[in-house]
Amino acid sequence: MSWTEIGSEAELRELLGEVMPRAATKERVRLHERDRQWLATSPFCLIATSDQHGNCDVSPKGDPAGFVHVIDDATIAIPDRPGNRRADGFLNVLKNPHVGLIFLIPGRNETLRINGRARLVREAPFFDEMIVKGHRPHLALVVEIEQIFFHCAKAFLRSSLWKPDSWTADALPSHARLVKDVQVVEESVEQLEEYYGEAYARRLYG
Repeated sequence: MSWTEIGSEAELRELLGEVMPRAATKERVRLHERDRQWLATSPFCLIATSDQHGNCDVSPKGDPAGFVHVIDDATIAIPDRPGNRRADGFLNVLKNPHVGLIFLIPGRNETLRINGRARLVREAPFFDEMIVKGHRPHLALVVEIEQIFFHCAKAFLRSSLWKPDSWTADALPSHARLVKDVQVVEESVEQLEEYYGEAYARRLYG
C-alpha cells in the first residue's frame, strides 16, 4: 500500500479545515491570574527543546505543586533537580533558546501550554524560594513567555489517562528489567531492582 504524504499547508488545511475561531483567539503573551493559579497547582511539566539542527528532546520535570517560580507576568523559572546529568534539553537551549512547555494537574484533562525563549541561570535571588526538602537548586531554566494558552481536554479524554481502571502498569516488566534488556549494564537485574527500589526515592534531592 502506497503512502500519501502531505507537503504543504494548503494540503493540510484541505484535510483538517480552518482553525476554529475560539482556538484561533485563545493565545496570550502574558500570564493571567488563572495561569498563575494553574502553575501554583501543577506538580509536573514537559519541556520540549531542539538544537540548532532541529534535533528534538522532551524532558519531564516534577516537584511539589507550585514548583515553578513566577518572576513576573512574562517570565517563569523552573528549578533543576539531581538527575542523570545527560542535560540533553539544557544543551539544546544553549544552541537554540526556543522551548515549549506543557503543565499538567493530575485529574484535570486540560493543560497549560507555554512557548517562549529560555536561558540557563546558575544563581539568582529567587533560588531561595525554590528550596525543596533543604535542596536549593544549582540551576534554573528561565523562560520568557511568547505564547500561552489552555489546551483542550480531548487527548486526555480519549486516552482515559486519569482513570485507574484503564491503567496497565503491569503489562510491562519492571524498570530494572527494562534497563537490563535494552542497555549495556554490568549490574544484575537483582542489583538494579535494589537500585530502583525504596532507596531510589530517598535520593530524589541528593
